[in-house]
Amino acid sequence: MIDFTNIEYLKSGNDRQQSAYQTLKKLNVFEELKAYHPLLTGTIPIDIDLPKSDLDIICECTDHKTFANRITELYGGKEAFQIKTYLWKEIITTTAKLKFNNFEIELFGQAIPTQNQLAYRHMIIEYQILIQQGPTFKNKIRQLKETGLKTEPAFTKLLGLNGDPYEALLKYEI
Repeated sequence: MIDFTNIEYLKSGNDRQQSAYQTLKKLNVFEELKAYHPLLTGTIPIDIDLPKSDLDIICECTDHKTFANRITELYGGKEAFQIKTYLWKEIITTTAKLKFNNFEIELFGQAIPTQNQLAYRHMIIEYQILIQQGPTFKNKIRQLKETGLKTEPAFTKLLGLNGDPYEALLKYEI
């Protein structure tokens, strides 16, 4: 299994993963935000991304004002920078978006350890399913995503799971 807690695996990945690695290194995200235990999640790490897929970096933060100030200080001058703090499923969340080096990047902070956040948990389950199901399944996921379906609904559709796709994946037994 890939150690998704360290982005070094991207260096030996496909072209897009290698480009993502270089971008994240240039931004110095993982060093600058080390105190927030950042993790890269989403479709790029597990190789089911589309050309417009973004880099999702989740962080653990308890003081959203300090977190937002730090992100603004570091990346506020980057193209298309936006930041907001809001309530999502009764959890205070701070999200920042920016563009850098041909990638859209989203920084996401909650007062939840990063390995317990939904984005990371979904990615790990999806990765395990991809390993179990093989390359044909992976290609079908990409095809569904190309039609506009989000990642979790694409997985649940192919797996024949019912109900909320995000919850269904968390309950899926591999």
